[in-house]
Amino acid sequence: MNHIPAIITDIKSVDSINVVSFMAEGQNMRMMALELDEGLSIGSEVILGVKATHVALAKSLNGLMSISNQLDVCIERVDSGELLSSVKFRFAGTVLESIITKESVLRMELKEGENVIALVKSSELSIVEVL
Repeated sequence: MNHIPAIITDIKSVDSINVVSFMAEGQNMRMMALELDEGLSIGSEVILGVKATHVALAKSLNGLMSISNQLDVCIERVDSGELLSSVKFRFAGTVLESIITKESVLRMELKEGENVIALVKSSELSIVEVL
């Protein structure tokens, strides 16, 4: 599980659906949630979580996308197995990981030191800890 430190900047709720906005290392992020800790408020410091298998990577991205969590990152390490690859990159002072197919790494020609965009759907983001 990847962990990202963030601060809540906005909370919108309708019925039992919540959209929470965060600031993480100068980048805006959003999360959709059905349940929300009652103690959360604007300004709360949290640790966000996302599974490595739920982080996609993009190069030369242009145009509009429905994925609001688009993080500018730099690849630190690529480890490939027979089928899957672990791509590690730094964001918000921590190393995060994306697990993608080896075929994707080869097709995209991903390399250490390269800048890419990490993509996380708002429905895949969660609050794992309130600080």
